[in-house]
Amino acid sequence: VQALDDGSLKALGRQHSALEALAALALAKRHFDRVSFDLIYAREGQTAKAWAEELRNALGFAADHLSLYQLTIEEGTPFAARHDAGMLHIPNGDLARALYLLTQELCEPAGLPAYEVSNHARSGSESRHNLLYWRGQDYAGIGPGAHSRITSGGAKRALSAIKSPEGWRAEVEARGHGLDSDETLSAEEAADEYLLMGLRLSEGLDLARLAAIDGRGLDETRLSALESQGLVTREGGRLAATPSGRLVLNRLILELAA
Repeated sequence: VQALDDGSLKALGRQHSALEALAALALAKRHFDRVSFDLIYAREGQTAKAWAEELRNALGFAADHLSLYQLTIEEGTPFAARHDAGMLHIPNGDLARALYLLTQELCEPAGLPAYEVSNHARSGSESRHNLLYWRGQDYAGIGPGAHSRITSGGAKRALSAIKSPEGWRAEVEARGHGLDSDETLSAEEAADEYLLMGLRLSEGLDLARLAAIDGRGLDETRLSALESQGLVTREGGRLAATPSGRLVLNRLILELAA
């Protein structure tokens, strides 16, 4: 879906209209028990008032799951080129923070709390597919541009497929697969990845499992300092970012992985 007004959809480069997206959502609800859709916020020119109105509208259409992503600028994309040229302006840090907090304030009373930084669900309706990523479990991605994590011989393999559909198909026909890379992660890389993914979840990560991956564990001094600042909590052998910690999650990960 990505937006509920046609002007924003056009600005995002989407070809569908809001009515077409909602019609597709209604069709999906008629045929599937589990349905989710996504919106992008912190868009150019978007105010807190406008986002609140759009999100309230979206919650009226939501079933048991909703993905809400802040617009980010990725290098090498058309958005990045426009941003670098001064043709695209996204909300500053203060407004982005306010929009994120507003998102939580509206979703939680609606019964869709965040179980992950950008994903909201009723209890028991969390995305089983995506939880595999965030919990550091194995998964196999099939098709162009797909990524996989497979444990083999006690080590984690990171595989990625060729992005181009035509190139992927040609390689499958020629070699029997369309892999672009197949790398065995070091124990430290695997631990950092588990830390990065696990802290995105409200349930956090298993500290004993993290320590077992590379034998290091986390620095107690740093952990205690972050706890005293109200940014993380430890309970039952698990480490989780607090609501305040999620606002500075990149900083938390950098400090803990150092």
